[in-house]
Amino acid sequence: MTMTADAAQRAARLLLDTWTAGGRIAALPEDCRPRDDAAGFAIQQSILALAGDRRAGWKIAATSKAGQAHIGVDGPLPGTLLQSRFRDAPATISLKHNQMLVAEAEFAFRMARTLSPRAEPYGVAEVLDAVATLHPAIEVPDSRYDDFAKVGGPQLLADNACACWFALGAATTADWRGIDLSKHGVTASIDGRAVAQGSGANVLGDPREALAWLANKLSSLGTPLSAGQVVTTGTCVVPVAVAPGETVSADFGVLGRIEVRFDT
Repeated sequence: MTMTADAAQRAARLLLDTWTAGGRIAALPEDCRPRDDAAGFAIQQSILALAGDRRAGWKIAATSKAGQAHIGVDGPLPGTLLQSRFRDAPATISLKHNQMLVAEAEFAFRMARTLSPRAEPYGVAEVLDAVATLHPAIEVPDSRYDDFAKVGGPQLLADNACACWFALGAATTADWRGIDLSKHGVTASIDGRAVAQGSGANVLGDPREALAWLANKLSSLGTPLSAGQVVTTGTCVVPVAVAPGETVSADFGVLGRIEVRFDT
């Protein structure tokens, strides 16, 4: 059953008000609960409009098989990065009301050219040709649900795919197009102590493949991937537990380093 615009607005208002108040809900009410990806995405779009915010870019949630199994979905999910929660690193971020309390080290791409919706799928090379720059990034996700692992894909899409805070590092000066990002290592540290290691292979096998997936997912939903937007492609490491007062960093080697401090 197609979700009505009124139902999408009611769901969006509830999620936005819950987020603003730092609260939690068990699930969206039955009369405005999305049953498929299209309905969940419609609610996500409505949140952006109701918040009077701007889309700074996109995130991709559940880009590893372990992540997908944890939240009971069979593939990745796109989420909106809100401009009001977008920071240039080094940054200080608040963990107030955050229940997930993790940080994720991610490859992020800024688009130089818009990829508009079309019937033909975009290839990886074509998507990469539309990229301006590559950046190290840290995402600090959160959910508006009591137990985000149990509500299912459509409700997670409605909830911005657990988007919350996002920090973008400086554009790399290295020749990233000549590097196999699937094999490129990343180390996450807390207060200077290494706590997790991973690589681009944890991101749908390759962050470049993840970027192409997003372009095609948005195309199927009738939404462009626009010039200037940033896409963060999913965590390269097991999400790192964080607490107020700590500083988390992610070292991408020749591609750069990023640091975020959590406000006390």
